[in-house]
Amino acid sequence: MARWRTPAASTLLVKPLTMMNLSGEAAGALLRYFRIAIEDMLVVTDDVALPVGRLRARVRGSAGGHNGLKSIARHLGTDAYARLRVGVGRGDERRDLADHVLAKFDPAERPVIDEAIGRAADAVELFVAEGIESVMNRFNAAADTEERSDAQTTNEQ
Repeated sequence: MARWRTPAASTLLVKPLTMMNLSGEAAGALLRYFRIAIEDMLVVTDDVALPVGRLRARVRGSAGGHNGLKSIARHLGTDAYARLRVGVGRGDERRDLADHVLAKFDPAERPVIDEAIGRAADAVELFVAEGIESVMNRFNAAADTEERSDAQTTNEQ
């Protein structure tokens, strides 16, 4: 679905001041106050189930154990909201998950994360201009191609 509006005049970039587990309170209040349709909201979040730097966009879906996404679904009354997940990896299985997601990235991961942040910013701009389907087509397809290439390289070795 094309968006026929001027992005700069009608786009809000918001970082909730609530704790992550309560981000639904902020998202719900924002949508109500500004009268924003749910389909015009994109939630950008970390994802421990994705490899570091991998992006995945979806129109809807489960929270996948992410308490912030659970909170948003609870406050909106639906899981049908666009989300862009940015992979942060699981890290050491012996380490507490909360400690992992709150810690700084390892120096070796920094270039991958910096590049992922740039791609995520591009994905957000594309969402504003063209909607979630375009984001999924461009960024999910790129990740799928990359995974196939990685698998082929591994098989050839």
